[in-house]
Amino acid sequence: MKLDRARLSEFLESSLPINGNLFVVDLAVSDAIRPKVTVTLDGEQGLGIDECAQVSRRLARRIEEEYGEELSYTLEVTSPGADLPLRDPRQYTRHIGRTLALKLQDGTEKTGTLEATEATGIQLAEVVKEKSKKKILPPVLVPFTDINEAKVVISFK
Repeated sequence: MKLDRARLSEFLESSLPINGNLFVVDLAVSDAIRPKVTVTLDGEQGLGIDECAQVSRRLARRIEEEYGEELSYTLEVTSPGADLPLRDPRQYTRHIGRTLALKLQDGTEKTGTLEATEATGIQLAEVVKEKSKKKILPPVLVPFTDINEAKVVISFK
């Protein structure tokens, strides 16, 4: 039996806490003999293991109700790793003050400090190198539609 991604998406939305703290970043379903359902969740304040477990139990229950208990599948509910790009505008808020590396739709790249988020984009104070010095430019609005990929730059200071 093949798992329907659209149906799983409905089950997932109804499995999230009603307080609206969490949101879906990604839902992937493999086409293997024993399908693997991978759910990536995030929250404006982050995501804990207890929240992952709660959503996993609720979603598993909904899948079993729909497809029967004999369905063989693997379910993984996780948070995005530090190395994964930001996909949802809501993910940016908790990274204010951190350094982002952006790849833009036009092929250019920018690195700078995330100063603020807005409804249409982010305020980025870009760091540019001039000769042997780094210069921080005043923050500018980078629309979400211009961002192809955004990653948090991990630093070990």
